[in-house]
Amino acid sequence: MDPAENLRSDIQQALQRKRLTAWQRNFLTDIHSRLERSQGQARLSDQQWKKVFEILGRPSNVIAMPPRTVTNRPPPHRARKSFRLPLGWAGRRLRRLRNLAIGLVVVAAVVVGQQVFDLGREHFQSAPTNVGASQQQEFAVTDGDTIHVVGEAAGTRLVGFNTPEKFSPECEYERQQGERASARLRELVAHGTAQLTKVACACAPGTEGTKKCNHGRYCGTLQIDGKDVGSILISEGLAVPFVCGRISCPPTPRPWCKG
Repeated sequence: MDPAENLRSDIQQALQRKRLTAWQRNFLTDIHSRLERSQGQARLSDQQWKKVFEILGRPSNVIAMPPRTVTNRPPPHRARKSFRLPLGWAGRRLRRLRNLAIGLVVVAAVVVGQQVFDLGREHFQSAPTNVGASQQQEFAVTDGDTIHVVGEAAGTRLVGFNTPEKFSPECEYERQQGERASARLRELVAHGTAQLTKVACACAPGTEGTKKCNHGRYCGTLQIDGKDVGSILISEGLAVPFVCGRISCPPTPRPWCKG
């Protein structure tokens, strides 16, 4: 039994509301994908749970959270007496020197951490990442044009096409078509050889990997047995072409509720 079935249902209902911000919608979509992929056993931090309940607009005791693994912890060590510096001018000077040293260590740690993060992001952007046939089950389908690679914090938006929205549809027909597009993409992945290639998003320079670019998501193309999934979904009436420029995209096409 899925211990988070009710929570996933609540998230789906919340995603259909139009008053959510882009960040809230992307965050709930990511959490829903984790719960769906893990059958309700996803391990989220207390801060993530708190944010979910805050967006849903209800206290945490209303929704049952998945059980957590409890480990046996060793008994706490006896508290040590804190070291107190001597009073007077010398003591105050020593305290200032100690606080200065601590501050320098913290600043150095932040600088080094930022350099490591920037280096990793530059490496990611400069070299496309492929998910070959042996790894085709290492991602979950979020909807018809978005997948979530296991181990990554954000989802990957597939480029070149747009499918109907199932989480925030403009009409019932769009929601139904969105469900069909998601099911079709899962079917293609399950019965073919999948290859995911990460590509640069159509964003302003310097915004790649941030919330200002594609809601913080990655971008990529997905081929099944050597054929682009966007072309397959478009040919079956489950998607429409959506081609972006180098640093920007035109308005997202959503023709499913017109007429």
